[in-house]
Amino acid sequence: MQHFMDWMTDSFAPKVNKLAKNPWIAAVQDGILAAMPMIFIGSFATIIGILRNYWPAIPDISYISTFSFGLFSLFLSYLVPEAIMNRKKHKDVSRQAGLAGIAFFLLLIYPSITAKGIISFDVNSLGTGGMIAALVAGIFVGFVMNIFAKMQIFGEDSALPDFVAMWFNTLIPIIVILFVGWLFTFQLHFNLYNGINDLFKPLLALGGGFWGFVIINFIGFSFLYTFGISTWVIYPIQSAIALPAIAENAKNFAAGAAATNIYTNEAVDLYIIGGGGSTLALCIMMAFMARSARLKVVGRAGLIPSIFNINEPIIFGAPVAFNPLLMIPMWIMGLIGPIVTWFALSWGLVPIPHSVFQLWYAPFPILGYIVTDSIAGVIFTTVMFVISWLVYYPFFKAYDRQEVKNEAAEDDDEENSEEKEESAASTEDSVSGEPVPGAN
Repeated sequence: MQHFMDWMTDSFAPKVNKLAKNPWIAAVQDGILAAMPMIFIGSFATIIGILRNYWPAIPDISYISTFSFGLFSLFLSYLVPEAIMNRKKHKDVSRQAGLAGIAFFLLLIYPSITAKGIISFDVNSLGTGGMIAALVAGIFVGFVMNIFAKMQIFGEDSALPDFVAMWFNTLIPIIVILFVGWLFTFQLHFNLYNGINDLFKPLLALGGGFWGFVIINFIGFSFLYTFGISTWVIYPIQSAIALPAIAENAKNFAAGAAATNIYTNEAVDLYIIGGGGSTLALCIMMAFMARSARLKVVGRAGLIPSIFNINEPIIFGAPVAFNPLLMIPMWIMGLIGPIVTWFALSWGLVPIPHSVFQLWYAPFPILGYIVTDSIAGVIFTTVMFVISWLVYYPFFKAYDRQEVKNEAAEDDDEENSEEKEESAASTEDSVSGEPVPGAN
């Protein structure tokens, strides 16, 4: 185990962190995270929709979701190339890259234009259904803009004002980008949007299946996390699968059909109680059952964040990361959680989520109800909490005993050190001939 830990610490973890900091990969992550508020707005619309089931007088605000979460891919088409330029140290043309990204993406999704000049788009392609196409478009635009940013027509020593020089320096790359879109869409009549989606469909189908659900979530929310690697590392992969899936579920449900996609962020939230690795149970044990003074302090400090599924204080304070005694139960929960969730949803024991709800920080009983729109969701999250308690408990007890012994040993060392200091001071006083305090 120690050899494995050393390899993960010295070799694997640094490589993963280096990969995550790659400007192209980091830019995709930056773009998705920047658009998160628009997803949150869709989540609030879901809450209002649930309330309307009980108070019909509440107005229907579903169009707010359509023009926030429903435009997610359009937002990405701007944010990704902008982030690439920022990461590549070309901040002066980042906004122009973003604008080119929007234009190229809209060409990419094969718009139709009537003789009267009325342009129309498939609204589904503007939402998460077009997410893969938006990412490909953004990366392509970033690639072209990055090349031309290195060979500017007018440099910093030009007599032209900076903003005018920037106009001319970006004209050629934007023309190249738009020409590519125009060529495929209006000349070759090739639907790049469908082509990209068809190309990635097998990978998304594989990732959205049982093994993808288990492996991706185990690696991201448990395994890598125990080595101090943030769960956000896998978010671009996960979101490319989960966000289109929940959008399709919502569309099917609205049409009276069944929601069939299990791999959604909403489904993952059903078992991640307390944060990645389902650590709320561990936090409660530390706060109220630990005999170790240190664990008790860490548990109580991390209790409120853990209730809202924020567990960094526990992961790095207990710590769970790089701690074999607590890493193992986190890995176990990282496998049990997605496996039990998948079968509970696929067998119909719990309804498959059909509404967008990305407020992952909601406490688990509330989240369970909103995500599934059923009491079954509340019962399921409670069952998952009990399972996490049973998994963590024996490891917690062993770690607590170990910490109590360590604290007792530290106390003994401090007492012995104080006694030695007093003895040394007494000896010095005797040698110097000065009276020892308290001596007759």
